[in-house]
Amino acid sequence: MKFFATAPEGVSPLLAEELRSLGAERIQTAGLGVNFSGELALAYRACLWSRLASRILLPLTDVPAPDPETLYAGVREIRWERHLRSDGTLAVDCTASDAAIGHTRYAALKVKDAVVDRMREQFGERPSVDTERPDLRINVHLRGDKARISLDLAGTPLHQRGYRTSGAAAPLKENLAAAILTFAGWPAIAAQGGTLLDPMCGSGTLLIEAGLMAADIAPGLLRPYFGFFGWKRHDKALWEGLLEEAGARRAAGLERVPPIVGYDRDPRALEAAARNVTAAGLDEAITLARRTLAADMTLPQAASGLLISNPPYGERLGAGEDLRQTYALFGELLRTRLPGWHAALFTGNPELAAAVGLRPQRQTTLFNGPIECRLLAYPAAAGVEAGATAELDEGGQAFANRLRKNLRHLSRWARREGVDCYRLYDQDIPDYAVAVDLYQGAQLWVHVQEYAPPRSVDPLRAGERLEQALIAIRDVLELPPERLFLKVRQRQKGSAQYGKLAETGRFYEVREWNCRLLVNFTDYLDTGLFLDHRLIRRQLQQQAAGKRFLNLFCYTGAATVHAALGGAAHTTSVDMSSTYLDWADRNLRLNGFADRKAHELIRANCVEWLQQEAQRGRRRYDLIFLDPPTFSSSKRMEATFDVQRDHPALIRDALALLTPGGVLVFSNNFRKFRLDTEALDPSVKVEEITRATIPEDFRRRPDIHHCWRITVVG
Repeated sequence: MKFFATAPEGVSPLLAEELRSLGAERIQTAGLGVNFSGELALAYRACLWSRLASRILLPLTDVPAPDPETLYAGVREIRWERHLRSDGTLAVDCTASDAAIGHTRYAALKVKDAVVDRMREQFGERPSVDTERPDLRINVHLRGDKARISLDLAGTPLHQRGYRTSGAAAPLKENLAAAILTFAGWPAIAAQGGTLLDPMCGSGTLLIEAGLMAADIAPGLLRPYFGFFGWKRHDKALWEGLLEEAGARRAAGLERVPPIVGYDRDPRALEAAARNVTAAGLDEAITLARRTLAADMTLPQAASGLLISNPPYGERLGAGEDLRQTYALFGELLRTRLPGWHAALFTGNPELAAAVGLRPQRQTTLFNGPIECRLLAYPAAAGVEAGATAELDEGGQAFANRLRKNLRHLSRWARREGVDCYRLYDQDIPDYAVAVDLYQGAQLWVHVQEYAPPRSVDPLRAGERLEQALIAIRDVLELPPERLFLKVRQRQKGSAQYGKLAETGRFYEVREWNCRLLVNFTDYLDTGLFLDHRLIRRQLQQQAAGKRFLNLFCYTGAATVHAALGGAAHTTSVDMSSTYLDWADRNLRLNGFADRKAHELIRANCVEWLQQEAQRGRRRYDLIFLDPPTFSSSKRMEATFDVQRDHPALIRDALALLTPGGVLVFSNNFRKFRLDTEALDPSVKVEEITRATIPEDFRRRPDIHHCWRITVVG
């Protein structure tokens, strides 16, 4: 099914990314909205989960509309009995752009008449009009001499979340507030435990939308009405299943909300904010206090976070000189009191923004109703000098110089090889123990992993070095803060290495040669794509034509996608995690492989599954990729798995599934791994191919993985 999501001006590119994260396909921005495709469940999910859309429309058809009578005739031909009961209710909304019919109200009336007359003729009774909560809301868009007729699945604008009980002066629409927070980088900051402060919170819209994001709460969960409730084709069971899922995610998400704080000097605004916060169910997550913006005001005790506000920006809300002082105080707080924080100001008066005294790193044009506004984003660690960003010390300069050197070499290599995602830096300088990975999709994203320092290193000094590294990365790559994601990588035990860090559900599409793959920068320690395995995956694609392919411990299925694109006759992917199998399914579908008979996904303990299949002897594969974890003690496993100890049995069972002349590619990332060839059958031919599978961007870490090609020769 094809759908269209409308959005505030300037938000469509962001909405396209959000819809992609929800599973939408064939996404195309178009003016004030986004075209996309998917099943009905996707449309329901978009209504429930989209923080940015205004409406979700289901286009039915285009009809000629050079004049009102022709429009009437075309609409009357539509089979409305498939969508609306004869005793139901309807409403018609009409918009126009360079249309032959200039009067939208009259056009809406003619559409209503056409629907009513058709239903009366067929059933002897007619639907009635209900403009508030109709069973069917029809959307008509006139353009030129045509009209697009759609069903409004939202029914009422999606910014009406259901929590606003009252508002103070000039409130933001909720989906605009969500867009501001997303552009400002709040989802990533929240995932890392950062605090949010709005020192002029008004009725609390930014606070509440920030809380809904951080707590993984569906923005439509409180809405009492959607436009599809009275639609004849409404799937009630499907909808109730989505509500149940959203309820479970809300309960889990509320356990991990970082501090969200709102101040305002107006007691009436705070009362309104308190009522709205309570209605949203976020009393435990959001703290409100009556305070006036001042240089010495009490601030949250947090090393990092997001300072954000929609301060007054017109004569209607305040006097000019007072407003300049307000904006200047915002800058002073950022420079002197919150140097480790990101900041964002949403204003309709760029001249006032100059009073902040800091150079914004990025400006985004958005519209608050008819008012053209700017979202000004300021980087963390703002410098003490007006108009400057934080300076690098001697060590930070050395780190920045190494980044530039690596970038010159690797960017040329990447362009030559057609590589879009690669490792730029990996502990090249011992004092700056981070790995920096570049992911190029619709935009450039950077994933930074800090290796936890040993206990002998002063934590304060380590923090200063990390701060310098982040500043250098943003400067060298000219990167806005919301596209930089930071993780701390430390030795993990048991299943902790696979545990969730957050639950934003935001996915980004990247390419690996001819493969389209989804990555996630916030929810897990890894992104869903092991960059060091890039050449292994390409070799698998080159060997897969016409073969049956097995991917064990398949993770997010990137190797399976490569094999499928290489012409594999059949693929089987096995993993114990339903999350990763769902991810693999999405990756396969993204590349056009939706047939689950041809591309099989199996949720199972790979060790046990291999043992059972080796004993049964029913399955045979021509090409097997075996990439086990170093260690695992998942709750779903009866025993622990240790790759050094257990790999001989694992390889023997995998070889039992090979066809004559078949190939097993075995790899792992345990740096001290030693293959026990004596424990394998003498008929096995083992060829180490590690060196040929280490990409250029990992040459500095040749032990990043080990890899062998194993066959049975006799």
